[in-house]
Formats: sequence, C-alpha cells, structure tokens
Amino acid sequence: MSASYIDCYYSRTLDTSEIYPSANGRIEADICIVGGGLAGLTAALTLARYGRSVVLLETRRIAWGASGRNGGFVSAGYATGLAQIERRVGAAGAKELYRLSMEGVEIMRRNIADLDIKSAHPVAGIAKALRYDSRGALRASSDKLRRDFGLNLRYLSGDETREMFASPKYREAVLDEGAFHFHPLNYGRALAREAARLGVSIYENSSVMSARLDQPRKVLRTADAEISAAQVLFTTGGYTDGVLPELRSAYLPIATYVLLSEHAPELVQSAIRTSAAVLDDRRAGDYYRAVDGGSRILWGGRITTRTTDPRDIAAMLRREMVTTYPQLADLKVDVAWSGLMSYARHLMPQIGQLKPGVWFCTAFGGHGMNTTAIGGTVIAEGIAGASDRYRLFEPFGLVWNGGIFGKAAAQLTYWTYQATDAAREYRSR
Repeated sequence: MSASYIDCYYSRTLDTSEIYPSANGRIEADICIVGGGLAGLTAALTLARYGRSVVLLETRRIAWGASGRNGGFVSAGYATGLAQIERRVGAAGAKELYRLSMEGVEIMRRNIADLDIKSAHPVAGIAKALRYDSRGALRASSDKLRRDFGLNLRYLSGDETREMFASPKYREAVLDEGAFHFHPLNYGRALAREAARLGVSIYENSSVMSARLDQPRKVLRTADAEISAAQVLFTTGGYTDGVLPELRSAYLPIATYVLLSEHAPELVQSAIRTSAAVLDDRRAGDYYRAVDGGSRILWGGRITTRTTDPRDIAAMLRREMVTTYPQLADLKVDVAWSGLMSYARHLMPQIGQLKPGVWFCTAFGGHGMNTTAIGGTVIAEGIAGASDRYRLFEPFGLVWNGGIFGKAAAQLTYWTYQATDAAREYRSR
C-alpha cells in the first residue's frame, strides 16, 4: 500500500502531487542511497551533478519524516554548542566545522534561488530570545560570533524584543538576519524533481529489507527489487530500521511536537509583530513562527524519547503558547503532529565511511536544516572523490546510544533542562 504524508501544515500546502514508483526488478547503479530525506536528496543531487548514476530508495514518501514536518528553521550551528565542539576537536577544528554549518545555510539559499523554488516561501530572520537577563553574556557571545564568522547578528534590548514579540516572558534577544525559515517539504520535493531531471532513479514506498555489503558490488533487496551498486550511502534518520545495525545502535529517536493554529490574523499579530521566527533559548524551549502571511502560528516544542504520539499533543503545546502569550487564550488549534529526529549522544551529525563502499550521513536532530545540506554535500564529495571534507566529522563517529539506558538518560537530561530553565526564569522575575 502506498504511504501518504501525515496531516500537517506542510502536507496541506504541497506544491505538486507527483508520486515516484516503487522499485521493481533488477536495478544497477554506481551509488544507491537509502533514505529520501534532505540529506539523501542533497547527496543524490550532488552526485548526479558529478555524473554518477544514482538510485535513491525511500521507505515511504520523499521527505516524509523529520525532513518534511519540522519547524523550517535554517541557521548556522549544531545541536551542541561551539564550546563543546572545541573540547573535542580544538579551536581551529571547531571553527572549520562551524563554517561548514554556515555553508549549509548558503547551499539551501542557493538551491531555492537557482531552482526557483517559490513554494519554499523563504522568510528572513530568526531571533534567539531569552527569558532571563544574561547580564551581558548574550551580547558578548553574539559579538564574538559576528567577529569570528561574520554573521549578521543584531542584539535586541528588552524593549526591542517585546516590540517584536509581545510576551511578558522575554528579557532580550539576538536577531540573526542572515538566517531564514521556510517550507521544508516543498523544498525537499523540489530537490527530488531536479535530481530526477538529472537522471537519479527515485523510488518511494521501497523499504530495504536486506543488504549484502561486504562484496565489491553491494546488493540491497526490497519487496520487489534487487539493487546492485558499487557504493551505498545510508541517510536515514529517526525512522532508521535494523538493516545496518551499526546505525541503529548509534542514534536515539527523539520526538518533537508541532501545532498549527487556526486562521486568525489580528490575534496572531497581537503577539508576533514580525516576520522573523523565534527560537526560545531554553534547552527545553519552544520554536515558532507566523505563517500564511502572519495569519497562523506554527508552534513547536517539547522533546521526549517516546515513539508514539501522546493523545494531548495539541493541548500540551497550546498551554506553552498561551503561557508565553496570554493574549492568545482564545486562539484555537487547527492541527498538531509529531516527528522523530535522530540524535547521537555527542549531539553532532554522524558522517563518514563505515567500510569500503559503505557510507553514512545521519543524526541531524536539533539543527537539521543546515546540517543535512552540508552533510549531504560533503559525503557526496567523498563518494565522488572530489574532497575529503567529510573527515572533519570523524571525531564524532557512531557512538553507541546506550540502549534503553541511553533513552532513559536522554529523557532525564531533558527533564533536568526543564527544571534548570524554570529556575533561571524564576530568578529573573
């Protein structure tokens, strides 16, 4: 049976209705990519531009998972901070990695422009907002990022912040005017169209059931097809199954939740008075933006290690929204949904070569838009022999996820973040 997109804002506003066939028969290619999210699509498009023959297999639909139903935020950085990266790779290595994340933003911006993806609806600006007084730390850190990397950052005082985001909660913010937010599902589908135009064979509803990866020609089997390729790239995320056990045991599936409000322009604009998106600085915080010309709110937040949806997603998120903006007490929810992201324990992407001819590019949870773009690009360069930039990620390899204890630790860490955030906010009252 053909899988369909889940009901969410993005699936309701698709730009086209094309469906790719399921894989059937014997298929040969230079490279087989497993996973049709943004990383796999970026790699497929890059490899096609290098003249390679590429087959892409997707279990459900193109960008069906977290790639097509996230917050739509595109900005530099990773799920972990620059200081943590420096501890692992040193100051010089951390700067190289951060510049790669900036390149990821530009790859996406360039794709939208070059492929004329109007349906991606990019909108400039993402603000990081604080619920406490950082006593100069926020301004200092943004000044350093501006000096070191040339980011277009603007510090906002409390009054400036509340003028844009009419909430009593926020004390200060930094606006990244070089970042943007957009429609990720339409973007992903546009990448697929361009890849297919360049000769990539894309197959939806084609789950890989087994893989023989130890011979010069790798063989993957779906229900109705056998694919032979010299190289295989796994770009699966939070829905990774057990075909490649090394990947399955190296990531944690983490759920996040999103709602779309009803159409209520005046009510929405009484709270959010800017086209910029908002990223609440709390580690256990929210991310949200006005969509449809400022007439609705797309609000995301919360993370859990549960892989099934709680029954009260809409009510849970709505409480967060109304606590932040009391004037939205009468704003109703139109639809709410969830998605699984993949996180490594070190909170960095996992990008590299597992064995000759077997590559991986995954674990983009927490900062997936720029990292899928640069990850898909550098791994494709590595496969094509065009560069070895993917090696910059080698210090962040396939670390064991800890099994059930890892999931428990991740959930406990999140609850600790919530408590810490609440205490810091209370002290700033």
